Amino acid sequence: MSNVKFRSGETIPLEMHKARIVQKLNLPPADVRLEKMREAGFNTFLLKNRDVFLDMLTDSGTNAMSDKQFAAMMQADESYAGSETYFRLEAVLQEVFGMKYFLPAHQGRACEHIISRILVTPGTTALMNYHFTTTKAHITLMGGAVEEIIIDEGLKVKSELPFKGNMDIDKLKGEIKRLGKENICFVRIEAGTNLVGGQPVSMENIRETSRICRAEGIKLVFDASLLADNLYFIKTREKEFANVDIVEITREIGRLMDVIYFSARKLGSSRGGGILTSDDGMFSRMRELVPLYEGFMTYGGMSTRDMEATAVGLMETMDMDVISQTPIFVAALARELQAKGVPVVTPYGGLGCHIDAREFCEHITQEEYPAGALAAALYIASGVRGMERGTLSEQRNPDGSERLAEMELVRLAIPRRVFTLSQIQFVADRVAWLYENRKLIGGLKFTDEPKLLRFFIGKLDSIGGWPETLMKKFTEDFGDSL
Repeated sequence: MSNVKFRSGETIPLEMHKARIVQKLNLPPADVRLEKMREAGFNTFLLKNRDVFLDMLTDSGTNAMSDKQFAAMMQADESYAGSETYFRLEAVLQEVFGMKYFLPAHQGRACEHIISRILVTPGTTALMNYHFTTTKAHITLMGGAVEEIIIDEGLKVKSELPFKGNMDIDKLKGEIKRLGKENICFVRIEAGTNLVGGQPVSMENIRETSRICRAEGIKLVFDASLLADNLYFIKTREKEFANVDIVEITREIGRLMDVIYFSARKLGSSRGGGILTSDDGMFSRMRELVPLYEGFMTYGGMSTRDMEATAVGLMETMDMDVISQTPIFVAALARELQAKGVPVVTPYGGLGCHIDAREFCEHITQEEYPAGALAAALYIASGVRGMERGTLSEQRNPDGSERLAEMELVRLAIPRRVFTLSQIQFVADRVAWLYENRKLIGGLKFTDEPKLLRFFIGKLDSIGGWPETLMKKFTEDFGDSL
């Protein structure tokens, strides 16, 4: 069981683990938080972790590892070539996904780089349910383009549809006909969709997408970085799989794909990443790039200790008690926020709780980055570091104008087995206070804007003195409370 019902009728998430090692946290006072936010250029990526109380920026590399993972790291074979560690990880991946070949890489975006180099040519288009920032960057750098064909419901903040990350099958057929299959470099499924609320993809949709791609001779690529949450949703939301083992669900996905890649910073709760395929030709082409860009074939930029931890973590991902931990805590936070009137993405997805910054900060135009401003305001009010997933995360159009995001979200990631329920309740309380005082939040403007992936390293400033006004209101309401 992952949820428990009290006699009062209340259902709460139940941690299916116990804490044996702890890490001290620091909660700076509000005036210090404001100072640190200014130093970081109102970009939560540029905050130092020593100044963060609860780090909900991402689940990438921040999931808690298990005792078995730490134990496995001690048997790592550090050989440059032919490491036994590599073959142990390869065997686990073959068992879990049923695919023939494994190519290691240092993380997911390194996999995207290699895949784009062999599949993307200038003028071709990648079709996908929704893009991820680094995926799109690699494709465009190779001269390709990206077309998103997520179902219309996927871009609605509030919905009851259980699989909002699904590919629109009619749009897929239409784009193949419009572009011509020879001009499509690949079709990509991201499960689940990172930028639009961690929404999952159904197995039914995966099967139909695969059927069309195979009939047309188009390569189908699967980003499995967020697969753990997606497996949970397939198991709990698709009746066909209610009594099917997690590993069998994963193997079916493997049978339907030409290429699978993943970041082990997410899938496996470790570090590193990898590419899987059963296609001899694709393997041969990609194999030549691994030593050039990553490292020798049997480590590929990964630490062998991390490879050992990944092998164990992948097997643990086949356990419902493990993969349930993020979705049930996301749901717990989202329910708390909804009860307080805060607009969140529904149905609740994986990865984290997603706040609708467009409605939350409806007085701020998208050109002034409402999601970025809300993320900055949340840190000032709580010490909680979230991530902007909106216009700030987009790239400008070729003419220099803003490409306005289809959704303006602040993501509060909930890494697996990291936070306690009291910490989740603290976050809900501070977000609710911020919502009550949302008119005090103002916009942002760039002071240092990189051309590529600006949300990672760009710096901004507040438009007007709203951060000081917000901090003053916070201290009036909470006094000496942090």
